[in-house]
Amino acid sequence: MGQEVHLLPLLISVMGLAGIVIWHMQGQGHPTQRLIVQIAVFLSMTAVLAYARIVPFRFDPADLNGANALMVSAKILWWVHLSWAVIGFVRIYIVLDGRPREARLIQDLVVALVYLGVLLSIMAFVFGVPIGTLLATSGVIAIILGLALQSTLSDVFSGIALTLGRPYVIGDFIYLSDGTEGRVVATNWRSTYLLTGAHNIVVLPNSVLAKLGLTNVSRPDENHQIDLSIRVAPTHMPRTIVEVMRTVLDSCNLIVKQPPPNVVLAGIDGSAVTVELQFRVTSPAQRGAARTEVIDLVYRHCKANGLQLAFPPESPLAGDYLRSALRPAMPPAQSLIDAISIFSLLSQEERDVLAASASRRTFSPGAEIAQEGGRLASLMIVRAGIIAMRKGDEEVARLAPGDFFGEQGSLAGLAEQHGLYAVTRVTVYEIDQTAFAPLLRERPELAEDLAAHLAHREGFGVHSGVPTIHNERRRLDLLKGIRSIFRVHREHLNP
Repeated sequence: MGQEVHLLPLLISVMGLAGIVIWHMQGQGHPTQRLIVQIAVFLSMTAVLAYARIVPFRFDPADLNGANALMVSAKILWWVHLSWAVIGFVRIYIVLDGRPREARLIQDLVVALVYLGVLLSIMAFVFGVPIGTLLATSGVIAIILGLALQSTLSDVFSGIALTLGRPYVIGDFIYLSDGTEGRVVATNWRSTYLLTGAHNIVVLPNSVLAKLGLTNVSRPDENHQIDLSIRVAPTHMPRTIVEVMRTVLDSCNLIVKQPPPNVVLAGIDGSAVTVELQFRVTSPAQRGAARTEVIDLVYRHCKANGLQLAFPPESPLAGDYLRSALRPAMPPAQSLIDAISIFSLLSQEERDVLAASASRRTFSPGAEIAQEGGRLASLMIVRAGIIAMRKGDEEVARLAPGDFFGEQGSLAGLAEQHGLYAVTRVTVYEIDQTAFAPLLRERPELAEDLAAHLAHREGFGVHSGVPTIHNERRRLDLLKGIRSIFRVHREHLNP
């Protein structure tokens, strides 16, 4: 019986080593099978230890030779297989639905604690190391290291918290309460990297990031709202001002139409009516362009409808202006012509001639102004209202006061690339081809300047702001068309 008891530690050691070999042969692709085998080996080793009356969680002082060495080996293997059995349960049953990264992090933390506990148990119950003294000494060392590495540890634990909470992922655009904003390009347990709009990389320690308020612009999507406050002089009823501002938002091309933009009266006093324009853009990259377009259209629509922007409250001119304020006149054709780029080639006297020849036309909402593929015989300048540009059934852009169309048909005899339809009541100034004939007769070189200018303008997409490569052939075609059209006019006027 004594010899059998001495052989039992050897049997336990063999079983433990065999379990290790089988565990490695199964591989990580079969976690359930590995757990079953591990439990079977562990229970078998426990049964043999109990039969041999060996208590693995009690220290038995003995020399490390012969049978005692086998007993120490058996205890160590028992503790190792106990840890692997627990780890098997952890890997299978600690899961988070749809969040594998967080689940893996929690599993790794639990596994680390299991290994630490088993290591301390082996030291205490197998080798008789005084764990109490060791823990006390380790605590002092841990305090010293913690104070020395306070910043680093704060970043690491903040990184763990951010990883578990997942307030953002790589690719998200975030805005911080201190004004920093950018797109997340990299993150680790120490810091997070943001690519800003200035194309710079900002490195934020996770401990700093965890203390700041964070807005994730990319959740649920990057469609987000912009608020723009406008102060208008109180020369009109607030209802009229609101309607004009709604027209401003309706004529924008760079903002989101659904959900629809909104206009809110934010305040009123003796110096101004304050309105807030609330609109959305598809991404943070569109904010600057959309805000620029809205501000430009606010000015144009206010001028078209006789509204006057208010002076700042602290301005000394505000009171004087309000006391002498009169209803501003509608913008004449002269001011609109002066603002059109293709007429910048003309002298002031020549622009005055065109303004004198301009006539007003009005279109009701829904009216067709030009057919796609048709040719307009007159250049038209939008004075008030909104015009939709359509390609087939798709609306591609909108025209607002100050925009113009028909220049290619009236000056070069080319067809319209888009259909034009009145969205609201529209008033335009119309300049007929006959108004240009005297100018081209007196200045033949003006045809080349107009052709080059039209070709350059045609190279711009609608509101794209990025010119395409200049096409010399297109300029020559336009020049030929201009000369052809106005030669016919000259022959008609001088038979």
